[in-house]
Amino acid sequence: MKWPHLAPHSRASLADALATVTPLLTRETGRTPPAGTLRAALYGHAFNPPRQSGAPDSVTASALAWLERASLPVIRLSDPRVIRAALDGLCTRLDGSPAAANTITRKRAVFHGALGYAVELGLLAANPVSVVRWHAPRAATTLSPATVASPAQVRVILAEIARIRPELAAFFGCLYYAALRPEEAVALRRADLILPARGRATIILTAACPRTGTAWTSTGTPFEPRGLKHRPDGAIRVVPIPPVLAGMLGQHLSAFGTAPDGRLFRGARGGMLGESVYGRAWHAARQAALGPGLAATALARRPCDLRHAALTLWLNASGDPAEVAARAGNSARVLHEVYLHCVSGQEDAVSQRIETALNLDASLTQPSRCQKASGYTHRRHHPRPCPLFVRGFPETTHAGPTAARSGRLATPSASPRQYQRFSRSDDI
Repeated sequence: MKWPHLAPHSRASLADALATVTPLLTRETGRTPPAGTLRAALYGHAFNPPRQSGAPDSVTASALAWLERASLPVIRLSDPRVIRAALDGLCTRLDGSPAAANTITRKRAVFHGALGYAVELGLLAANPVSVVRWHAPRAATTLSPATVASPAQVRVILAEIARIRPELAAFFGCLYYAALRPEEAVALRRADLILPARGRATIILTAACPRTGTAWTSTGTPFEPRGLKHRPDGAIRVVPIPPVLAGMLGQHLSAFGTAPDGRLFRGARGGMLGESVYGRAWHAARQAALGPGLAATALARRPCDLRHAALTLWLNASGDPAEVAARAGNSARVLHEVYLHCVSGQEDAVSQRIETALNLDASLTQPSRCQKASGYTHRRHHPRPCPLFVRGFPETTHAGPTAARSGRLATPSASPRQYQRFSRSDDI
């Protein structure tokens, strides 16, 4: 249903989720194939339309035959106990370890969509996943400041890149100075650049080329050109770039030129620049530039951490999330959630106000005589005192039997204004 319109990564993700949940919707039998065999048969054949036309091997065919016999009828999916057991099964990996929160959320969404399609076909009256009160664990979306490199650290690593792999220096420069995603930088062409003789330049992004397995692409190759991430087809993104990156791109064009189709960066044989190629170069340069101590930490461990470092720098320098989001191809909400702990500038001011308030409170050497849990009586607002209710039955009274019957407490010298009605509120 969705296959023709999905990106390669989304196709693989969809098949992975269905391959996880399908064995959970089977009945107990005497002989059950290993979980890994079932997962491989579903992921590599049953949920991969291009491979369905070919004959599976004997192990895959046997696993698929067992699944066909043991699968529960669709009507059984209306049972909340079956759905809850399947959802619980999404939380565990094949080796028994807990699955990541993002993975659980993604697979639950696919499961919900598959059952929604069953409702659309009239096979189910309602989506049972929506009925079961089950919540996936919350995933941490914020970026750790420990991964964000400073501008000085990035410059040292880029200098090492220029020394060992000069043809990749401008590629990594695009990840940092323009905050491009790796798949966007891989697809960058000469026609996407506006390079003046001096000053700032501009990149006009039109496409990305992520790498996926050949089983999931429509081209039969690991790369399939796509539009920009989370953007409609034909959308562009304009990214102003600083003079330092403009200079790096100019030097790259002068020294290495472009591929026949205009791409700036290419692999060893002129093809698409692969993740393994620039990944090895990055790790080697990072190790040499940072030294063993910092290289063992999470600081700039992956090439995509250059983009995180760039957006952190932009947010701290500009204070304009909307403009940064437009340049980065994200929403302002995502920037706030991901880079919440990496934006500085307000901590000192807030901490100073808190310390001032604490010092002011400590300077009150003579507290009020009527200090209460609600505060001191010399504060600006004074609450009304609680009324006092007295309850009692007088032994003698000069007010006569009428006062005794009305429940009033009187004394020989009491005036009518001093009478107090007793109340049941003192029983609480």
